[in-house]
Formats: sequence, structure tokens, C-alpha cells
Amino acid sequence: MVPFHSPMILMPVRSFFLRLFCAMLLIPCSQAWADHGIAQYGKPKYPAGFAHFDYVNPQAPRGGTLVLSPVQQTGYDKFNPFSLKGIQAPGITSLMFESLATGASDEVASVYGLLADDIRVAADKLSVTFHLNPKAKFSNGMPVLAQDVKDSFDTLTSKFASPMFRSVYADVTKVAVLSEREVRFEFRHANAELPLIVGTMPVFSKAWGRQADGSTVSFDKLGFEMPVSSGPYLIEKYDPGRSITFRRNPDWWAKDLNVRRGMFNFERVAFQLYKDDTAQLEAFKAGDFDISFEFRAKNWARGYKGPRFRSGELIRYEFPHRNAAGMQGYFFNLRRPLFADIRVRKALSLALDFEWMNRQLFFGQYTRLNSFFSNTDLAAVSTPGGLPGADELKLLNPLRSQLPPDVFGPLPSPPTTTPPGSLRDNLRQARELLAQAGWTYRDGALRNAKGEPFEFELLDNGVLGRVDGAFARNLERLGIQAKQRTIDNALFQKRLEDFDYDVTHLIYNTSQSPGNELVDRFTSQAAGVKGSENLLGLRSPAVDALVQQVLRATTQADLAAACRALDRVLMQGNYVVPHFYSNTHRVAYRRGLGIPQTLPLYYTAQEWVLSTWWSQ
Repeated sequence: MVPFHSPMILMPVRSFFLRLFCAMLLIPCSQAWADHGIAQYGKPKYPAGFAHFDYVNPQAPRGGTLVLSPVQQTGYDKFNPFSLKGIQAPGITSLMFESLATGASDEVASVYGLLADDIRVAADKLSVTFHLNPKAKFSNGMPVLAQDVKDSFDTLTSKFASPMFRSVYADVTKVAVLSEREVRFEFRHANAELPLIVGTMPVFSKAWGRQADGSTVSFDKLGFEMPVSSGPYLIEKYDPGRSITFRRNPDWWAKDLNVRRGMFNFERVAFQLYKDDTAQLEAFKAGDFDISFEFRAKNWARGYKGPRFRSGELIRYEFPHRNAAGMQGYFFNLRRPLFADIRVRKALSLALDFEWMNRQLFFGQYTRLNSFFSNTDLAAVSTPGGLPGADELKLLNPLRSQLPPDVFGPLPSPPTTTPPGSLRDNLRQARELLAQAGWTYRDGALRNAKGEPFEFELLDNGVLGRVDGAFARNLERLGIQAKQRTIDNALFQKRLEDFDYDVTHLIYNTSQSPGNELVDRFTSQAAGVKGSENLLGLRSPAVDALVQQVLRATTQADLAAACRALDRVLMQGNYVVPHFYSNTHRVAYRRGLGIPQTLPLYYTAQEWVLSTWWSQ
């Protein structure tokens, strides 16, 4: 039970769209006609006319100020979260932008109308039509109309927005304005996920960036022009190097809508920025902001102590969740010839000693990742004996000539040093693999036939320095030099967008129902598009085909089979050295904040706080 007191790389979040995928995506398969919501299989949990979501307090008082501090952000240079260049201000996507539909955080696969008051999926699934709520309006007082939806789509898929959106919406062939408040999205082929993808697209006004003289700032050049959007908050004041404050819009159109009842309760939300995490933690303990979301095990174990914790003025708590863990790890850049040989990648994986790290660095707080869909039944390791089942083989057998034989055998567990295993044994295996790949130790280093040393840059943005150091020391025992390079978050982001790295740590978050985001992460078409999520540089016809199988799934069983087959191929490819995850959100907060008694199931800590907590 959540404690209730009276008187949840890390890789930077790259877009509004990916945040939505973490909690709300689904694949509708039944016909829907003028429906309040749609579900993946069967009916949504909440019926038409429901009063509110179960995990909110509909009587939560409104008012007060919530002060937060974003994780690992020292500044920002724009309000636009949809363009490629620059760093967006914290809180922008959560507090200012809305979509046609929104998800529920206590069910895996459903969305309900937000800007739209009904949703109509065509019987052939080649289109979806949304009717706009007549009450919906932008912050400038103008109504949200079908043309605004089309304009938003056209802008997001233009050269002025991040190329990720063009990949995500690639199967939309047309957006038709049918009437003032009715818009239809037409699809290239029947993909039951597409209505949800377009339904969760952010909508904004074309008036954003319009100047007093009638000219309009180009979308990719939008900096501190105030967004014209329909969400619950407006920007009240900002200082790019220090803070930003949002004020609740008194005319917010959706404040009494059932999908927003009991939500966004604070009158003001402010974000304070600090130069580093040490200064940030000390500021929290001094009372400078209200809630700290902790991602470092050492800080959680040792830093959240002191007189204000002993007095109960500050509270630390681990809130459980059932989120899909996705994949976090050291990602190899396959664009580098050094990592083209799978034997090399396997050898480097053997040098990570998770058990030692968990014991010595993380105070036993983590579990080893073993899948790109960890913590779900979509993981390949969830099958008996780790072997592909008949449903997986139906998908894998046609690709047999493109896949290594290991894919059809048991899925191996990540290397372990738990007795009888040991780091010494793992490094011995690594040395043998490297020798097979043409790398031998001589003249003080591991070298290839040309005498070139095995060395690479291990890129870091200050998140996992101790982990990097431990990994690099083990690699050094093999004669490999991993040059640790720590850079600031803005440069780190830019280098990722340009695919300018050898090895770095990243996170691929995933939803409970994976879908079109996989196109941008794993397919060949995305590998050469700068700014895409295919940071690995993976180009595999077999992976391309399996991603399409995920998209074509029409039942939960089909989805599970396709995801497991894809996961099996990705894990057997050793493209990532898996790290670890936690199934709780570590949150410290000041006494006096109201917390709903019922926890959602699938949620991120900051989004949950912003949307459902209140000031008492």
C-alpha cells in the first residue's frame, strides 16, 4: 500500500512520442464506431461515461506549488520538444501538450478520447476517424479543429521536425479534413496499431511562432516562443540556466473531463536546475525543492539521510511498478568495423561482472536484464527452457538462411560470476573468442594481424562512471583499452543524434505492447537516418521482417510470438552488453504532499507525480 501522509542513462528522453509509448500504446483489433475508447483485445476497462480513472483522487484539492528538479539537466535552449536540435525545457511535453487520445496507467492496452470525443476505426483498418470535442481549445482561446490536427501532422512529418516522426508516421498516406471537427487518417496497409499511433500524436496550433507583424518563425527555429497548445499549464516565467515555472491555465478546457478528473492539481509547477547531481541532492535535503527522483543506487543507500529525514519532514519510499524494463546496456555502434564480428561482441560482454557491481556498487538493488522486453511475458527467456516455441518457429523458419543456427537453440543467460562461475573463467572464454576473431595479445596490447591495438572510446554523460571504470578495468586484463570519455548532456545528445560513438550506455524503454517504435530502433531503413533511434546501426533483413510481424499481430498470442522471436534474434546477436533494472521507483518527498491511495501499474515517477499528486 502507498504510505499516505497528511499535515519514478539514463538516456535523455528524446521525444514526446517515446514517453507516450512507455505507458499507453495498444493495438485495437475490433471495429470501433463512435467509441469513447478502444482496446487491443476486447473492450477497454473503463466503460463509456466513466467518472474517472481508479488511480486518481477525484476530490483532490487544487492549488499550491510543486517544485521539482529534472534529472541531469543543467540548462535548456528551447520550448519546442519536437525539433531535432537543442535541449527542451523540462516539463514542457507533460504539462502543455495534448493528443487526440490518452492512455490509462492501470491497463496494458487501451486509449480513451481526450481532444477527440469519439473514435471510429474502419472495418478494414485502413483508416481511423476522430471527432474533436467542441469544448477543446488552445491556450490562445481558439478552438481545436480538424485542420489543426492535420497541420500538426504535416509539421511533424516535415523536414523542420525530428526525423523520428517521419519514421513513426511513415504508414500514414493521407490526413483528410472531413469537416470542421472531423479528421480521418488513412493508412498504407492494415496495421491495427496505427490508429493508436496517430491518436497519441501531439496537437498544437499553427499560431505557435506567429509574430506581431504576421510573419511566422520556422518550426525548426522555434526557441522561446510560447507554445500555443491545449494542455493544463502555461509558462509563467523562465531562466534557461536556472529554472522554469508553469502556471495552471484557469481556462483549461479539460479540467472536468473524465480522463483528466483528479489530475494536474497544482496551481504552479516549477523546475529548478543544478550544475550537478551532488548540488541537486544537497539542495533537496535543504528544502529547496519538494521531490527527488533517484536513479543512483549509491545515492539512495547513502545520501538520503539527515535530520529532516529523521524528523519525518522528508520521506523516502520505493513505489513498486510493473513497467516493462526494456533494455539498458552498453550499445555497440555496428557502423564501426571493430564491432562487426559477433565473437568480438560476445567477448566484450563476458568482461562485465554484474554480480560484483551489484554487490559493491549498487547495494544489491538491481536485477540483470536478459531481454529487450525484460519484465514482461514478451521476453524470449519466458519460454520453457529458453527454446523457441512452435509459434516462434513459424516466424523464424522462413528466415533460417539469414540467421545463425544459435537462434534456434536455447537462449543463453547473460554471463555470470556466481559460483561455480567466475570472472577468471569468463575472461578466459573471452580471450578464446577474440583469438578466433584474429585478436591476440602481444607487445603489451591485444592486436590484430596488422598490429593495430584493440581500443575504443567508452562514451559517458556522467551517469555510470563507476560502472564504466569497472568494465574498463576488466577489458584491460584482456589487453583492450577502453578510453573513458565523459561529456555534458547536450554534447552527449548531439553525438548520439550523429551516431558519433564507439560504445556507450543507453536505455531503450518499451511499452507493455511494443509496436511502431521498433521500426525506428531496429530496422534498416532507420539505420542511416541521423536522429533516429537505430543507434546500433543495425541492418538485418531478418530483423526487418520480424518487426513487421510485430506490427501485423492481431491477437495477444501473435504479439507475444513475434516479440519473442525478435527478442531472440536481437539477444543472440550480442548487440548490447545488458545492464540491470529495478522494479521500483525511488522517490523522496516532503511531508504534506497528497498521494492517491491506489497506485497505477505502468507509470514513470515524474509523470505520475505531476498528473495525480496534490498539495494538502
